[in-house]
Amino acid sequence: MKKIKYIIVAVVVSIFASCDTDEFLNPLPDSAVSIDGFFQTDADVLAGIIGIYDALQGVNDATDSNEGRVNRGVQFEHLLTEHRTDNTRNATTEGSKADFHRYLVNANNVESEDYYASMYEVIFRANNILNFIDIADAGNQAKYTAEAKFLRAYAYFKLVRLFSDVPLVTEVVAPDDKETPFIRTPEAEVYAQIVTDLQEAINVLDNSSKARASRAAAQGILAKVYLSQPSPNYSGAQSLCEDIVNSGQFSLQSNFYDVFYNELNSEIIFAIAYESGNPLESQGFSAEFTSAIRAGAEDGQNIVNDNLIADFAAAGGNRTAVSYVTISGSNEVAKFFPDGNDNTADPPYGTNARDAGNDYIALRYADVLLMHVEAIMAGGATTNSAAALSSFQAVRNRAGLTTPVTSISQDDLLLERRVELAFENQRWFDLIRFGVAESVLSAHATEMDYIFDARKLLLPIPASEINLSDGLLTQNPGY
Repeated sequence: MKKIKYIIVAVVVSIFASCDTDEFLNPLPDSAVSIDGFFQTDADVLAGIIGIYDALQGVNDATDSNEGRVNRGVQFEHLLTEHRTDNTRNATTEGSKADFHRYLVNANNVESEDYYASMYEVIFRANNILNFIDIADAGNQAKYTAEAKFLRAYAYFKLVRLFSDVPLVTEVVAPDDKETPFIRTPEAEVYAQIVTDLQEAINVLDNSSKARASRAAAQGILAKVYLSQPSPNYSGAQSLCEDIVNSGQFSLQSNFYDVFYNELNSEIIFAIAYESGNPLESQGFSAEFTSAIRAGAEDGQNIVNDNLIADFAAAGGNRTAVSYVTISGSNEVAKFFPDGNDNTADPPYGTNARDAGNDYIALRYADVLLMHVEAIMAGGATTNSAAALSSFQAVRNRAGLTTPVTSISQDDLLLERRVELAFENQRWFDLIRFGVAESVLSAHATEMDYIFDARKLLLPIPASEINLSDGLLTQNPGY
């Protein structure tokens, strides 16, 4: 996976060794210090666990701009998700990042390849650390195991929804195994493994952290897995959402602004944390969301589309001003101003705009409340269930939209999710899950003069991976 890296040491700064392309999934390159020699104490195993989060966090483009040498983790995720919906687009039509919003992504796209490799790096680090769990203190072994499996499930859940059938690897792959890493596993089996891993995490973890795996995070992600499977488990999803609600450990922030700038607040269930001003622990995506006054290296990403602006006008309430801003005619994301600094700061967007500390919000309580509604609807056209109305109304009340709702349609729910979770990389998955992606995106493409067809509901398997497999790894239809 484009010289993908495997963890040797991870504390705050990780030490990596790159493997040759012909070694592919071999986690122990010949040139590496023996992992067996490193994992000797509980602290060593914990360092390995933290290294899995480091793979999700990714490397800031401002720290190392070489696309062929590093993995960006979730820092490119908006390209593969928001940009492929009717929500946002790139500011220009130049370069591979602009291919996403125009549905021109091919098997050689470097950002898609990077994301694929990044999620597998998470998986491989998780598999590797599971081999050394028995070195940890007896009282920590179950927690470390659950944490690694949660992160493995999280990465596979991203992959299976974007690429469909993907290689399912749950153990460290031997150097001479030339098949396991390349055999695509049917979606149903991938989902089954995700469910198994998350159920184990739920049984073991507590809710003591928001920046690491927790019971509620595993419950919320599993609820979304149940809703996303080809045969949804609506009752299971409903039960999980209600467990989170009834725990009393999470609540909506009264001020929508605070969701994004009072980090790890009462609404956050799971976030991938970054540190401002630290090149090794910061993120660069916030800066790239600027355009009229550029704080990033490029012309601007996540530029807001007019039809989303129309939905904000109709249903955004007080979320609108927090979600996007118009600067010199450019409609730009406001949820993730670098470290909370807008264009009026001196300098604009602050001194660490490209080394921002804004967390990536993976799951928050409002999402759970709206999933609760979705689970109760169970694929039906409408609901007037009191429980569903209560969850739906809570989200709207916080937005200042306090008129009582007496019935909820699927269109109502999809609209509410759109304006509540805009720019949080949920819209693509929502459209797929609600079964309306093809119709919504076809209409959007016609409006924007793009060319869209159903094959683009899946991303292509990176050509580099197919080449490494000598053709054993197959391509998605139409690419």
